[in-house]
Amino acid sequence: MLGAHTGQPGAVPCLRLAGARIVGPLDLAGAQLAYALWLEECWFEEAVNLLGATTQTLVFKGCQVPGIEAGATRIEGNVDLGRSIIESGAPSHFHHRITALSLTNARVTGGVILNKAELNAPNGWALAAGGLVMEGGFFCRPGFVARGEVRLPGAQLPGGLYMNGARLEEPSPRGLALNLENSVASMVILSDGFVANGTVGLRGARVSAGLSFAGAVLNGPPDGNGPSLSAPLMQAVDFAFALAAPPSGAVDLQGAQVSYLHDSEHSWPEVVELDGFVYGSIKSAEAGGGREAVGRRNSVAQRVAWIRRSPGYNPQPYEQLASWYRKSGHDDEARRVLLAKQRHRRHTLPPAARAWGHLLDVTVGYGYRPWLSGVWLLALTLLGTLSFGGHSPRPVQRGEGAPFQPLVYTLDLLIPIGGLGQRTAWYWSNGTLQWLAYLLIAFGWVLTTSVIAGVTRALQKN
Repeated sequence: MLGAHTGQPGAVPCLRLAGARIVGPLDLAGAQLAYALWLEECWFEEAVNLLGATTQTLVFKGCQVPGIEAGATRIEGNVDLGRSIIESGAPSHFHHRITALSLTNARVTGGVILNKAELNAPNGWALAAGGLVMEGGFFCRPGFVARGEVRLPGAQLPGGLYMNGARLEEPSPRGLALNLENSVASMVILSDGFVANGTVGLRGARVSAGLSFAGAVLNGPPDGNGPSLSAPLMQAVDFAFALAAPPSGAVDLQGAQVSYLHDSEHSWPEVVELDGFVYGSIKSAEAGGGREAVGRRNSVAQRVAWIRRSPGYNPQPYEQLASWYRKSGHDDEARRVLLAKQRHRRHTLPPAARAWGHLLDVTVGYGYRPWLSGVWLLALTLLGTLSFGGHSPRPVQRGEGAPFQPLVYTLDLLIPIGGLGQRTAWYWSNGTLQWLAYLLIAFGWVLTTSVIAGVTRALQKN
């Protein structure tokens, strides 16, 4: 590998071993390897050291290795560790924690293939690949098992990360099973049987195309102290979050931005952090049918309940949902969401303001249900007409003014603008009826103002 034996003319130089037992250390730190290394079904008694090396394609298929250190390595080709079992060794040169496979700050012109591989570093780092820069894809497909944290913070994965069917077990002491914080990728596929027994961390990650959890299981940390998904400030175009079962821990999407959100009845746990979460569209899979239900077919009540899973009161999730409904052309649904926002906000107010909020809710629906004011005006008109019709008021000026009309008198009380000549011409000696007149005047101001505001909002279509 270090050039002691040159290749034969007319052949591609490569070191190939199959079924070998390697009893001494394979120390290639800082070496410049001009040939590919191809090992199959080999057994290493000591760790492999490739720290800072420059290599061609590396293939360890079906091997058993007590740790691989490949930090800061430059690899012109692929890294294929399919079907290998890599155990944790001593702490790596880059990390104080025990690590099975280290690709920290490595550069790979091809892909990394870990299909059916097993990385074992319980309570440590199964994979440490912070700052990894690649040109190809990173594949951990069905059969891949990691015991310990899989770390890819700040990694650049233009070819995508594919972990469909992978199992992540025994997370680090922080409870992290997968760490993709501040990473950049074209695709991140964590679907089709993907299981994470720990937190999936996507803080600040940027996914230019699809981020998929379709059919995944997010169990969260085993001790229950931590979220199942931590993705604040995450950015993605297509976010498929139709899980196989509800997450056992919380889902944190604070400040995240996605263009398309796909969810289902199994997507959301009891606690969902949504403050600052921005999305362009929501598509929800119908229960049992598997079809997409958009716009009006989405239950506003279910969406409001989704927002209410966020601790405390935050107005932004309501405004975001209402904005999406308005952009979809469903103004009625948007008003229902904003009404739910006011009702939620009411619980945070002092008693006096809370009582006033109840009054606004019952009478005019906080202005989002102007038709309620029409119902109240009709009911109060009937009440006043029947109450005043059975009694005779006293005229302010005898022999002047129009004759008393109970219906016109009631309308004159309820309509604060203008006048029908009845309210100023008659008064009551009966104290109860006089207080009823005052009450109708007060209700008239509130309800008439609400009707005008509702009509104005409808005309503006906002």
